[in-house]
Amino acid sequence: MFPSMEFMKPLGKGSYGSVDLVRFMKPDGSNPYYQAVKTSYPQDFEPLLKEFQILYKLRECPRIVQTCGTSLSRGVNDYGIRVYRMSMEYAAGGSLTNLMETKSLSDSVIRDFTHMILEGLVSIHSHGYVHCDLKPENILVFPRTSGCNVSYELKISDFGMATKVGQDSEFWEYDSPYLGTSLYMSPESVQNGIAEEALDLWSLGCIVLEMYTGEPPWPLEDSMNLLSLLLNGNAPEIPESLPWDARQFLQTCFASNPLERGSASELLKHKFLHNVSDHKKVRVLKSKHFSKKVLKVKIVPPKPPMFKKISNRPMRLKIIPPKPPG
Repeated sequence: MFPSMEFMKPLGKGSYGSVDLVRFMKPDGSNPYYQAVKTSYPQDFEPLLKEFQILYKLRECPRIVQTCGTSLSRGVNDYGIRVYRMSMEYAAGGSLTNLMETKSLSDSVIRDFTHMILEGLVSIHSHGYVHCDLKPENILVFPRTSGCNVSYELKISDFGMATKVGQDSEFWEYDSPYLGTSLYMSPESVQNGIAEEALDLWSLGCIVLEMYTGEPPWPLEDSMNLLSLLLNGNAPEIPESLPWDARQFLQTCFASNPLERGSASELLKHKFLHNVSDHKKVRVLKSKHFSKKVLKVKIVPPKPPMFKKISNRPMRLKIIPPKPPG
């Protein structure tokens, strides 16, 4: 007997389908388990199959969201329409975007997260693919609890736009020349639409910058305004307030010449990532409701007894009779 499936809540939309949280109940009544299920209609079957095949090749690779099962499943939705489903592991922490909306990321956490994303890119590029749509929404967060402490593991998801290295992207169009999301695209991607590994490294730089500032890499909403900046070889502004090695790392990611960005493996050796944790150390993130400044303890000595605080209230005259003689 197959486990029964129960819809819990929508999680979002991918390139070619919606993603929902589903609870599976085993026939023997044992503990249920949860999966994120991506559902597509027949017209999007081929893109969904392509994404599943890429993820299947990346099974057991570090920092890549894992699929469940060996094939897509087929069924019908509540309206009797045929659909195809791909089951994946469920990220209880949502996306990196969700995390940044509620938590302030410290410098050490940003370095750890950058290291994790680069590990995922090494796996993707070593299999001959370019992700082409790397952004915070496509970085999933997996909380790991140890007692009262929580650490976080990141994994790359949504391979709907992934393309073989060196190939023309099918998503590049003359009137909308973006391989993925415009805010995270590199200058060369809008010029020729060819998928190269350096494209993902530019997108990584945009994500790192956003983790530091809490703002999108470009203060623009109109993609056509951004297009002119990219065509002129401009890069996002790097604040001087960032650590010097973080600025150097971002300058490498934003190099106008894609060859100067190096590779994901080379960036893993950058001095910016020399002091990252071994990912076993628990990182506790502060809520954005609290100040980012470190609290300092200041010891204030007591006031001398002869000085008293003067009240703002009107002073009253009190007549004290002399003490009787001894």
